[in-house]
Amino acid sequence: MNKTLRKALALIGLFAFPLISIAQDIPEKTKGLDQRINESFQPITDAWSGIVFYTVNLAGIQVPIVLILLVCGALFFTIYFGFVNIRRFGLAIEVVRGKHDDIEKDVPPVDDTNVNVVDGDIVDTIKDESKHGEVNHFQALATAVSGTVGLGNIAGVAIAIAIGGPGATFWMIVCGLLGMSSKFVECTLGVKYRDIDKNGVVYGGPMYYLTKGFKELKLAGLGKFLAILFAILCVGGSLGGGNAFQSNQAAQQIVGITGIQHASAGFFVGVILAIITGIVIIGGIKKIAKVTEKIVPFMAIIYIIASLIIIFAHFSFIGEAFSLIFNQAFSPRAGLGGLMGVLIVGFKRAAFSNEAGAGSASIAHSAVNTKYPASEGVVALLEPFIDTVVICTMTALVIIIFNREGVMFPYGGDGHGGVVLGDSGTTISGVDLTTLAYNDVIPHFSYVLTVAIVLFAFSTMISWSYYGLQAWKFLFGRSKAADLSYKLLFLVFVVIGASISLSAVTDFSDAMILAMVFPNMIGLLFLFPKVRQEMKRYLKAIRESRKKI
Repeated sequence: MNKTLRKALALIGLFAFPLISIAQDIPEKTKGLDQRINESFQPITDAWSGIVFYTVNLAGIQVPIVLILLVCGALFFTIYFGFVNIRRFGLAIEVVRGKHDDIEKDVPPVDDTNVNVVDGDIVDTIKDESKHGEVNHFQALATAVSGTVGLGNIAGVAIAIAIGGPGATFWMIVCGLLGMSSKFVECTLGVKYRDIDKNGVVYGGPMYYLTKGFKELKLAGLGKFLAILFAILCVGGSLGGGNAFQSNQAAQQIVGITGIQHASAGFFVGVILAIITGIVIIGGIKKIAKVTEKIVPFMAIIYIIASLIIIFAHFSFIGEAFSLIFNQAFSPRAGLGGLMGVLIVGFKRAAFSNEAGAGSASIAHSAVNTKYPASEGVVALLEPFIDTVVICTMTALVIIIFNREGVMFPYGGDGHGGVVLGDSGTTISGVDLTTLAYNDVIPHFSYVLTVAIVLFAFSTMISWSYYGLQAWKFLFGRSKAADLSYKLLFLVFVVIGASISLSAVTDFSDAMILAMVFPNMIGLLFLFPKVRQEMKRYLKAIRESRKKI
């Protein structure tokens, strides 16, 4: 084992074991640290959620404005670009496989030996510092997917099913399919308007296409305002959904599996997670990140295989499960908020999981090595499909199968994702519900799931620390002081997230991620004609290349 890695692991152990001991042995106070942090944080969450999820009355139904903007925008892009999410799916696969790399032949090749280790860059993605970008199509997709495939797929789906019932799955799938079109638009713009400094380091995302794109439209003032607003919200999103939610569910799983009984257990687990995360994003221990990059895809494969085992173990129930999903999408059970209530739950959880329309993924996709922005837009549309249509649906099926006929728990719960199990009176939520569902068929899978959850949470936090850092630097400059101040703030929220309740962290995370939709979607609705031009240019290059064969 590498000497540096041994030192890092020894350091983690040095901090971890005493903290676990403290969590178990410190005398209980009237209120644990977890409860005190939660009580301080809850009013902030409530106030911010009230702003972001402000509703309007449509035909007697209260619908959040952000949801209207998200859905209508995605639907418009799907129609305007001729169902690009379906028609160009095959092309996306071809581009990722490198089939059309010949049209990029004058772009300097990616050199795997020249790894840029500048603080702030995602480890092992910054390769060739050329004028056309830094990573290839597959690397950009993998980086963005690592930021979305995680606890939103495991715990978030459980919350959606617990609140909205099987019907929420249908609306998650619809949101995922429509989100493919939004992702195509925002990631094409991300590459087109990215900023590449003299050293070849890429800075991209909505902050840049809002600034540069609106300047072309003679709306520089509006563009600058939207860019600053997005950057502020992106920092919030990195602290909420990309951080607090991840540490919360990882801590909940660790506490549950270890059996620690202490009112401040979440706080101390959060401190451990913050130390480990800090070693990577501040200390720059590259080997840890490299190991994680290899293990996380492996854990994702295990999770998918386990899901398939459970689904096919109940093969005779699959048809009934899909019937429940479809029927309850339009005829939900009483007490679940009606049709619009289930739709809102499904769309919120899908949007939180795949982030389509929020603009965050375009930050990672902007670093791609290409001279055709639309090529990466096409690749990016695969992301919501992988994340939501495939993985989220698998998790949903496992939970629906576990709760056959509603025997295990009643759908609807406490409105925050918590459900009461049978006659036991025990209330569980989020990741605990998913764990129970998998353990029902694969005994002791909870131990494997714990490792997967921690790794997924860790990889998501690392990716989102990069997104947030890019936004922070857009606001405060690219100095070392700005870099360090953001990273310290990020680590504070690792601890906060692990300490507060699921309802508080879910509301805060949803509000932060979905708030990004406002400036980003407004920008997309102004700039989409530029995407059409880029798509025509890319398809023309492909046609001309084929003629030469």
